[in-house]
Amino acid sequence: MKILVTGGAGFIGSALVRFIIEHTQDEVVNVDKLTYAGNLASLQSVSNNPRYHFELVDICNRAELDRVFAEHQPDFIMHLAAESHVDRSITGPSDFIQTNIVGTFTLLETAREYWQTLVLAKQNQFRFHHISTDEVFGDLPHPDDVCADQVAYLPKFTEQTSYAPSSPYAASKASSDHLVRAWCRTYGLPTIVSNCSNNYGPYHFPEKLIPLVILNAIEGKDLPIYGKGDQIRDWLYVEDHARALYKVVTEGKVGETYNIGGHNEQRNIDVVKAICGILDALLPKETSYAEQITYVTDRPGHDRRYAIDTTKISNELNWQPQETFATGLRKTIEWYLTHQTWCQHVQDGRYQGERLGLNS
Repeated sequence: MKILVTGGAGFIGSALVRFIIEHTQDEVVNVDKLTYAGNLASLQSVSNNPRYHFELVDICNRAELDRVFAEHQPDFIMHLAAESHVDRSITGPSDFIQTNIVGTFTLLETAREYWQTLVLAKQNQFRFHHISTDEVFGDLPHPDDVCADQVAYLPKFTEQTSYAPSSPYAASKASSDHLVRAWCRTYGLPTIVSNCSNNYGPYHFPEKLIPLVILNAIEGKDLPIYGKGDQIRDWLYVEDHARALYKVVTEGKVGETYNIGGHNEQRNIDVVKAICGILDALLPKETSYAEQITYVTDRPGHDRRYAIDTTKISNELNWQPQETFATGLRKTIEWYLTHQTWCQHVQDGRYQGERLGLNS
């Protein structure tokens, strides 16, 4: 197959591209406009492979998308290109509307017109896989809000959970999800949607919690915790996610949605303390890294808990995460400690760990 991946130079996108090139015989066309979070250095291991192709294209540019589709003739579309940082969406929501909504619409229209030109066998084979987030669902009841004997029965997000996005980012992704489903229902475009929990792992841009804490810790900076740090997330190792995405696009059913999670609910404060504990062992200093923890004002509309029910993808596609949070977190920290050049490159002139998302 020839798979067109949008946003393939980003964190999850690059993991997906590396997985496809390294573990399958498929070709990949990486379409990315290389914003601050896109980095071709994340694809250095596959960049010279003859089955890998790169196109410097903005998904809002219809003429360029038409050219890419005509030239490469993809069998599958895996759409990951998106603005994805909640704090940035609070400070500047317009970029999220443009990329996540208008960009998805433009890609859908390009794909639809291309799909309609294909012979019947190719039409039946074609898939448009839209990769989204669990943040479209809003938040869930928190263990602190229920009796101890009820914690085990707290709900998780399923494929039937109603949408209730809290941030401009989440609302823009919810909008794109609805567009994809509408193009399937109205035009018959063979689409699939997947919604994932928080990803972590190598090559993660350091505005997100885990890489930011790792880099701040080793640089002797404060480790900022929003509010009390009691927000709970389900953490998914990015390489597990890449395996799941390939399963969905190759084995998933048209018109269906698949939730992808890591089976790892953790409070933010516990994540930070775990990072500090591993760093204390791997890169010891006179005092514990935990002494760098500071508490800062919470961001507006901060969801308290996310958790994914993966029953459907487990039963129907036989996928399970391979990494526990302990094994995945240690691998992640070890990667950042041995890839300081990459870290310095992505931070150079782009992001220095400053606080974002204070504007309500």
